[in-house]
Amino acid sequence: MTTEATVPHRRRRPWFSNRTGGDVRRGAAAAGKTAALLRSLELATRPVHPESRAALDRRWSELPEHVKTPAQLLGRTAVGCEGTHGVFPKCNLTCTPCYHSADANKVRIDGGHTVTTVKEQLAFLRRLRGPRAHAQLIGGEVSLLPAEDHAAALLAMRAAGREPMSMTHGDFDYQYLLDVALDPGGTPRFRKISFAAHFDSLMRGRRGMPRPRTEAELNPFRERFAAMFTDLKTDHGVSSYIAHNMTVTPANIDQVAGVTSAVLDMPFDMLSFQPAAYIGDDRRWGKGFTDVTIDAVWDRIEEGAGQRIPWQGTQFGDTRCNRTAVVLRTGEKQAPLLDPADQKDLDARDRLLAHFGGMYFGGTPNWVVALKVMRALLAHPREVPVILRFGRRLAKRAGGLRHIISAARAGRLSLKTFVVHNFMDAADVAPAWDLMEKGVVSEDPKTREVQERLGACMYTMSHPETGKLVPACVQHSVLDPAENAGLRKLLPLSPKVRTEP
Repeated sequence: MTTEATVPHRRRRPWFSNRTGGDVRRGAAAAGKTAALLRSLELATRPVHPESRAALDRRWSELPEHVKTPAQLLGRTAVGCEGTHGVFPKCNLTCTPCYHSADANKVRIDGGHTVTTVKEQLAFLRRLRGPRAHAQLIGGEVSLLPAEDHAAALLAMRAAGREPMSMTHGDFDYQYLLDVALDPGGTPRFRKISFAAHFDSLMRGRRGMPRPRTEAELNPFRERFAAMFTDLKTDHGVSSYIAHNMTVTPANIDQVAGVTSAVLDMPFDMLSFQPAAYIGDDRRWGKGFTDVTIDAVWDRIEEGAGQRIPWQGTQFGDTRCNRTAVVLRTGEKQAPLLDPADQKDLDARDRLLAHFGGMYFGGTPNWVVALKVMRALLAHPREVPVILRFGRRLAKRAGGLRHIISAARAGRLSLKTFVVHNFMDAADVAPAWDLMEKGVVSEDPKTREVQERLGACMYTMSHPETGKLVPACVQHSVLDPAENAGLRKLLPLSPKVRTEP
């Protein structure tokens, strides 16, 4: 028996067998990058970032029980506002009162110190309060910073996930604003920029109006400030959010209505009023600060607006400290965004907070916002009719859809936010905070009230060196004096020059 020699059949090798080890590694790396990109996209477009949800839940758990109401927004949709401290204490105006300690103007402006300290404070806030929040670049006068350092501080705050607002007396020129908003080549550094300007007749040293006798005398300066941001948008495409701040004492409380009426016709987005407190530099205290109540200020806001502005539908912290209301303005008419007298509005508020609380859009690209909203609505489709009915009620309050469209075409449609922040006296804050640090609840009713308000504070400052977050009233009442005394040594007005013996 003979056998035939056979030729083995040569099978075709699969395509991937021709790839080298380097090809496989590069393919795996590319696949890994794609997967990481998709995970990053999913997280970026998630309606509420998981770290934000954890921070909100933690904030809610820390609130005193008396403020855990259906209207409370802290811990449900916001962690609260944040502010810097010790970054540039010096100011070139004098105010009555001044919330900074007597040493503040003995500390020189140092941009390097400002940027470094802002980064440290904001990094700590990012770790403890989640990836998104609003924060104020606040100290003495922010426009005393060189424009490049001012811009660097804002960029550092954005890098920490914050939507920054520069706090100023507004006495600077358009060129300074341009130098902050644009890089040396004229390219915008920011898509949007936020400033809060403080104007009131208690301030001394403003160029062109060093000693105003009335609030009305300051209206041209208010208009000039707001116009700079309109020009910034027209000239360079940079949007803005601007707030108007005013301290209220017995000397000017009866002018609040006039200021409200005047500022409403200017392109400010927020009108904020602060009843004066005995805090900061005692050389600049006046008489009767305690006679100015939060209710009295709100009454005058409504007088100036020419209608009721209800604030009871939402709450930030303790209502003894803060009052806030948002209105849709269509020319002369203001429609409250939320009407606390309408149970349907309150029911909508509760449902929307339960399902959408914590969504944050500040500083977020439009396409990301669109995807966040789409995902949120897909997750809760039953809330779409709730939103539509809420919008219909708002439109009715504003005069109807046709009126709103007409106002928009005429450039008269806007959202306006009214705020009153009611600070506490240093003499009350110091003992209350001392007991809180010891874990003691005071038996004295007045001190216990201060402790309650501090526990619900919506305005926080960061101390990474001690690992603590403190309320703003504590910062100015208790911590500022020692802090500014230390800064006076670190950053003296006239640095000592070493000479050779």
